[in-house]
Order: sequence, then structure tokens, then C-alpha cells
Amino acid sequence: MFYKKPIEERIADRMAKRKPLEEGKHFEHGPAKFVFISLITAVVLMHFVGLAVVMHFYA
Repeated sequence: MFYKKPIEERIADRMAKRKPLEEGKHFEHGPAKFVFISLITAVVLMHFVGLAVVMHFYA
């Protein structure tokens, strides 16, 4: 009556329904790609700003 498949079987069923991954495509989820690129950009900008501050005060 209250039978529920084990979590492993539910995950396997869900993954079986997915379409196969396309060659060369790393992000299937658009927002995940946006967040990843935004974080990388923010880190690079912070490094450049930090480098500029250090060069200004210690050069």
C-alpha cells in the first residue's frame, strides 16, 4: 500500500529517461552556465583590482 521504490531505482529510472549527452556540450542547464561564467568573471576581476591596488600602494 505504501510501497515506494528505493532511491537508487528512482534515480536510475530518471536517468534512463534522459536524452544522451551531446558531444562537446558541458552545460545542459542555462542558468548553471550563467552562474559559472559570472563567478569566473568576478574572480578574474577581483584579481585584477587587487593587483592594481597592490601595485598602486607598493610600487
